[in-house]
This record gives sequence, structure tokens and C-alpha cells, in this order.
Amino acid sequence: MDITTAQHEMRHAFLGGFAGQLVSGLIWLIAAACGTWLAPGYGMAALFFGSMGIFPLTQLGVRLMGHPGKVSPENRLWGLGAQTAFTVPLNFLLVGAATLYQETWFFPAAMIVVGSHYLPFITLYGMKLFGVLAGLLVGVGAGLAMYGPAIFSLGGWITGALLIAFAFAGRAVVLKEASA
Repeated sequence: MDITTAQHEMRHAFLGGFAGQLVSGLIWLIAAACGTWLAPGYGMAALFFGSMGIFPLTQLGVRLMGHPGKVSPENRLWGLGAQTAFTVPLNFLLVGAATLYQETWFFPAAMIVVGSHYLPFITLYGMKLFGVLAGLLVGVGAGLAMYGPAIFSLGGWITGALLIAFAFAGRAVVLKEASA
């Protein structure tokens, strides 16, 4: 299977990443709400532990929308998706270190980790839209850490909104492609 065919299959099996980004965006919003209205520790725990449910909830969402949530065995991009996903929990060690130094860096550091993890999605789905999302998350995360106000959950709110907006943008791209 050539890469263009593999990317097409990935886009349509997962609707351009729609369900995964929607689930992720909702988890970020829940974490931001916990950090805002409960305590920063609850926000951190909500994002860390909530993120463990992204894949199963994505699979459920994709299947409820009538998509397979898997690709053919010949599609070698499936492995790239799994490898990319595992970069996030490993890099959360750095998020923890940044947070020990400055608690308000938790969400900005997590934004940088999650943003950088979206770069391989450009190849995975064959969609440059993921490069824009990666750039925004990394850039805004770094900007908030260096120059932003000391508002603990601000990065969580921004990331949740961006992920949901890009979920619908990616979905629109795939639906347009399917109708053409």
C-alpha cells in the first residue's frame, strides 16, 4: 500500500481525527474547570488520568459515527499512530519537572508536549492542518509560560477550545473529500 492510500484510509477511518480531538478537547476543558473551580492539583490529575481514556473513548466515538476505527493490516501508518500517542505520557515527565518549578506552567508545558505530538499527524493523516494545530499549541504554550498571566488554567481552556475547533475543521476536510 502506498503512503497516499494509507493516509486516505487513516483519514476516513478516523474522520480526520475528529473523535480523538473532540474527546481530548473535552478532557482539557474538564481539567481546566477542575483547576479553576477546585484546585490546581485536581486539574493536573484530571488531565493526566483523563488522557488515559482518550483512545478507548475515541474508538467508541468513531464507531458510534459509523466509521471502523481501524485500518487494514497492510496500512503501516497504524504503528506510527501508536508510537506518536506514547510520546505524550513519556514527555509528561518534563511537564512534571516544569510544574515543580512553577505551578502555573503545568498547562503551558502540557500544551507544548501535546502540540509537538501532533507533528507526525501531518504524515499519519496527510493533513497539513495538524501542522497548524501543532504550531498554535507549542507557540501559545511557550508564550503563556514566558509572558502570560499567572492564571493556572488559562492554557487548559485555550487548548480545549483549539482541539475542539480543529476537530470540526478536520472533519469538514474529510467530509468534503468524501463528497468530491
